[in-house]
Amino acid sequence: MVQQVTSKIDQQVTSKPTPRQRELAEGIYFVIHASFSKSNANRIYGPAALVPAYTGDYMPDEITRDCSRRMHYAAWRLSRAKDDVTRTAWKKLYKQMRDLIVLGNRKLIFRAVRRWMPPANQVDDMTSDCHIVLIQSVAAFNPWIGIRFSTYAFTCLMRALSRLSQKIQGDKLSRSVPLESLADTDMDPCKMDPPSAYSIRLDEFLGVSSTILSPREKLVLIRRFCLDNKNHIPGTLEQVGKLLGLSKERVRQVQHRALSKLRAVLA
Repeated sequence: MVQQVTSKIDQQVTSKPTPRQRELAEGIYFVIHASFSKSNANRIYGPAALVPAYTGDYMPDEITRDCSRRMHYAAWRLSRAKDDVTRTAWKKLYKQMRDLIVLGNRKLIFRAVRRWMPPANQVDDMTSDCHIVLIQSVAAFNPWIGIRFSTYAFTCLMRALSRLSQKIQGDKLSRSVPLESLADTDMDPCKMDPPSAYSIRLDEFLGVSSTILSPREKLVLIRRFCLDNKNHIPGTLEQVGKLLGLSKERVRQVQHRALSKLRAVLA
């Protein structure tokens, strides 16, 4: 009973960021808690606070909540930072906390896929999509309400698997991202409009350490859309296909798949 009352109180003192705050936080969604403005907030949520150690396959809920609170605090501080050095530090803490939660709860992905029992040829696609959904769940989770993260994330994963199953059966997504208009054309991507603030985050998913896109998908997007800042001539579907030893149609399929993943994670 005490925990339920506390959860209701905590929920009442949380709020969502304004569009301007999200813009200042480089498009990152975060939950704002009243305690962020208190004098001891940095000691509780800041970089100096240690993450408790744990054993076992899953990150305990209380540690997940602690990391989540610090993640949201870092994004909030990012939205308020004035200089580049400070912004870089808070963004680094945000990513660090987010990645800790994802790694500590990634077995939820395999549990959800096993529960869904997809055909063998769909397991890789479903696992990849679930990884994106888990990242989104971490970003959206409010650690100040009385719901376990594992319960919240598993529900999101099962819903995503249901939607993906429908998509595989023939349903098509109608949502789009700025790059989507290039999916089936041989237009010069470098002549398109500059990317939006949300598209700037693409660099994060094209890095070597990111597992959202496969190496082939990263290379296709980099060569097609001039995303490596090397000023090379953008390749057509056919040119990229020759570079990778693929047919033009296969490059189109890889590109479409990669854009779908980015569309989901950047939403």
